[in-house]
This record gives sequence, structure tokens and C-alpha cells, in this order.
Amino acid sequence: MAKHSDAFIALPGGYGTLEELLEVITWAQLGIHDKPVGLLNVDGYYNALLSFIDKAVEEGFILPTARDIIVSAPTAKELFMKLEEYVYVPRHKN
Repeated sequence: MAKHSDAFIALPGGYGTLEELLEVITWAQLGIHDKPVGLLNVDGYYNALLSFIDKAVEEGFILPTARDIIVSAPTAKELFMKLEEYVYVPRHKN
């Protein structure tokens, strides 16, 4: 999956979506791929998750550079624009 894509995008979903989302974020952090992970944050669906991740950064459990793996936007058009601007910086490893 990681070899044949330019980015990963998660739409609002349940446990399976969260599992896949966290897996590709972890892969980026480990250097398995250098692609952005996009969240289509329709009606703020992912706001609580993003707040949780920001809190984990504040508490030192996630590096700020690893937080940058995630790109989010409320509309598909805005998300695609952000994904096109994404620049990989290989500093995600803990």
C-alpha cells in the first residue's frame, strides 16, 4: 500500500479507519514511507483526535516533527492543496 500511493487520506470512520490511520502514521514515523497522512475533517469529526495528539506532543509522548505527518482540512479541495504542499522532512524517528 505504501509503495503505490502519494499520500494517505482518512475520511470519517470507525475503529478500522482509526487502526489504518495510526498504522500509516507509525510507518511514516519509522521511516517506512515519506508520504503525508491526510484527515478529511468534515464538520470537525477529527477535532478530538487532533486535540489528543496535540496533548501527547505537549506531554512529550509524540515528537513535534511526528505531529507534522498529519495534514487535516475540512474540505477535500483544501486537503488536496495541503497534501500537494507537504514536504517530507526525515526527522520522524524517535
